[in-house]
Amino acid sequence: MAKIRLFIDHPLAEGQAIALTPDQAHYLASVMRQGPGAEILVFNGRDGEWLARIGRIAKRSGELLAVSRTAPQLDPPDLWLIFAPIKKARTDFIVEKAAEMGAARVLPVQTEHTNSERIRQDRLQAHAVEAAEQCGGTFVPEVGELTPLSRLLGGWEPARRILWADEALAGPAATLRGLPGGPWAILIGPEGGWSESERRRLSAMECVTRVSLGPRILRADTAAVASLALWQAELGDWR
Repeated sequence: MAKIRLFIDHPLAEGQAIALTPDQAHYLASVMRQGPGAEILVFNGRDGEWLARIGRIAKRSGELLAVSRTAPQLDPPDLWLIFAPIKKARTDFIVEKAAEMGAARVLPVQTEHTNSERIRQDRLQAHAVEAAEQCGGTFVPEVGELTPLSRLLGGWEPARRILWADEALAGPAATLRGLPGGPWAILIGPEGGWSESERRRLSAMECVTRVSLGPRILRADTAAVASLALWQAELGDWR
């Protein structure tokens, strides 16, 4: 059974030739020591997972041949993760875990107390791809640009409900039983906490549900994982 998995931005079908990017060719040829005839698994986020065979390979170029589909396309629930970026390694962790745990979209936001004023969107998207490759997923969530929270909320479609993990509610963990299905977003705050104006705005939105994540105040990266697990277990595809 092939163990190497690659995300391929290319249509997949039986007999389809697939050109490798220079980075992918280098990874297969120089890092994983794979040669012609070796078999790997590939996916593109649309057509499921496929077994592919290496036709030719060099240090910076190569070609695969799609052989057969090994798993159907499995898209995650319509769940977004909204979070304020923190330190580099911990922001990477949030994006990786969001991809592993089934978020459909990841949206970094700038709040009044956000510590990080910039992100490398391309680097975070690459982390999402790597996470999907390693966890066996067939979908890669889009990582959005850093956007001011006020702008995001200003154009918010109220049909998408927001699960607000509010540290001010520290206490017994919330249950989501009885909440409606449909599109949702999880909102995780910055290390510096929410400003009073942000609290007032969120509290006034009818589509927002405030929840506690337990008796202890969690770090932002821990809160993201806990919130995703809570939602997936009650409303998502873990049921």
